[in-house]
Amino acid sequence: MGNVTSNGIGPDDSGAVQAVLSRHKHDASRLMQILREVQEGLTWLSPAVLTAIANGLKLPRARVEGVAGFYHFFHTESLGRYRVLWSDNITDRMAGNADLMARMCKKLWLKPGDVSEDGLVSVGTTSCTGMCDQGPALLVNYRPITRMTADRVDKIVDLIRKKVPLEEWPSEYFLVEDNIRRKDALLDNGLAPGDALRALKSPQEMVDTIKASGLRGRGGAGFSTGQKWEFCRAAVGTGANAAHYVVCNADEGEPGTFKDRVLLNSYADLVFEGMTVAGYVIGAKKGLVYLRGEYRFLLDKLNAVLEARRAAKLLGQSILGQTGFDFDIEIHLGAGAYVCGEETALLESLEGKRGVPRKRPPFPVSSGYLGQPTAVNNVETLASAALIAAKGAAWYKAIGTAKSSGTKILSISGDCQRPGIYEYPYGVTVAQVLADCGARDTQACQIAGASGLCVAPGEFGRKIAFEDIPTGGSFMVFDNSRDMFQVARNFVHFFVDESCGFCTPCRVGTTLLKNVMDKISDGHGGEYDINDAWRIIRTLKTASHCGLGQTAGNCVADTLQKFRPSYELRLNVRDFEPAFDLDSALSKMREVTGRDDPGAHFHIAHRKSKSGVGAKGGDAS
Repeated sequence: MGNVTSNGIGPDDSGAVQAVLSRHKHDASRLMQILREVQEGLTWLSPAVLTAIANGLKLPRARVEGVAGFYHFFHTESLGRYRVLWSDNITDRMAGNADLMARMCKKLWLKPGDVSEDGLVSVGTTSCTGMCDQGPALLVNYRPITRMTADRVDKIVDLIRKKVPLEEWPSEYFLVEDNIRRKDALLDNGLAPGDALRALKSPQEMVDTIKASGLRGRGGAGFSTGQKWEFCRAAVGTGANAAHYVVCNADEGEPGTFKDRVLLNSYADLVFEGMTVAGYVIGAKKGLVYLRGEYRFLLDKLNAVLEARRAAKLLGQSILGQTGFDFDIEIHLGAGAYVCGEETALLESLEGKRGVPRKRPPFPVSSGYLGQPTAVNNVETLASAALIAAKGAAWYKAIGTAKSSGTKILSISGDCQRPGIYEYPYGVTVAQVLADCGARDTQACQIAGASGLCVAPGEFGRKIAFEDIPTGGSFMVFDNSRDMFQVARNFVHFFVDESCGFCTPCRVGTTLLKNVMDKISDGHGGEYDINDAWRIIRTLKTASHCGLGQTAGNCVADTLQKFRPSYELRLNVRDFEPAFDLDSALSKMREVTGRDDPGAHFHIAHRKSKSGVGAKGGDAS
């Protein structure tokens, strides 16, 4: 017992926990970062470690365990020295991830989801990792490896068996390319760090400039950025720690989206400059970047950019020598929760809680981070704001359409010759995008991710714009060889995995919709099940607490309407059939009772009952 602390952990582990707690000043609002850093040091969060963290933060242990259990990338059991997670987005499946993962599991002598008997490695799946342009992809201890092949699988298996530290693996395995295929005003901006800040006018003039530019949120919602900043600027902070905050939403978890990854990797200065402009306008002294857990590999690079900006007087106290212009930025890392892309769930996570969306009102502009006025903007929105500050509203307004000013960055993946990043002025047609990326025999495009719109060939003349097809940036291409039923089924499974579980319509509805799709896939579906799917979709849309549940049925609704034959081919039942073989399930009981007569078989007894034979009141003569 001399080697165990009062929390039930060894002195080394206790020391590691205490060091992390001290670094974060025992601040309970930083629970997410504390859990992440402790796990990175100790490899997993044991019950004793969770107790030590709870004690150190003076929080109920149940709350700490609840947060740890909410996020996919926190684990409260040992998953091995090497934690391998294959990206299971539909584009990774199209690229052959299932066969490659099966090959890896076979060579490591384990089943998917299991830990090897020696406790060395575990292999499983995760949702889209933001590497759709260079899949199949996986994460090893949350570091991405792209362009997986059978040969690379074999080499990685060998490295794991030999227990080679990740730092000694070939560097080319961890190469993540930008794949920028087309640049326009934002990606070819020509600005130097600080240009936007040197062009700043008064805060009110900057609000007017952003409003005049027509800039709208690039995360998909499309709310006026200038109006949001104006509302936030006018809001009054409360309490002794009254303050305003700028939050950059870099949690792009929508399947098929990876534009923010590229902006943060190669245009971080522009993003941080946009945050600083926002801070100047709304009167904030602090900005926070919520970086998705899958982008952990960018953290050190982003922190280095922040340090360089501080050294250049572009962050910190008296920016560019202007007294009173104080603003700094801190990066918080997520831990694998799609729902945290919703701005209020993101704020909950920033505060060290489970990422459950808040009820609105109040809105973040008046009561956001720590209950204070907060402007939450997407990565691309903030980069665009910096561009507008430097070049003016009229210049920006001249790009795009009358109702959609500026440009949009698209993350293009799937069945095309040149997947990657494409920037267009708003108003570009789907057909033009398909031609530019080298798509052939295209059957459908899924625009705006799993919750977005599935576009059929007759709609390829439609435009990417707020007045026609709005999108956060995801653009997945499917040619005529693809089964659109299976595409929708993959998306439905995604929503089940990513539902936060807060509200019953979403928690239960997504599961019921998954069950319907699986039943049809297994050959037990009929017209009854199609009607059942529509009923579930309507409930999800009208009764769910947040946008995740409200849009979770879009993929099924669109494919049912536009690709009905892919469903019809699987409908083998006229009316209704159970989703499993009940007669087979009763076989064990027949053995126990020694019966094998027709009455002991469900399908025979059921048929007789429906025909009236042997039924109560029927003709038994």
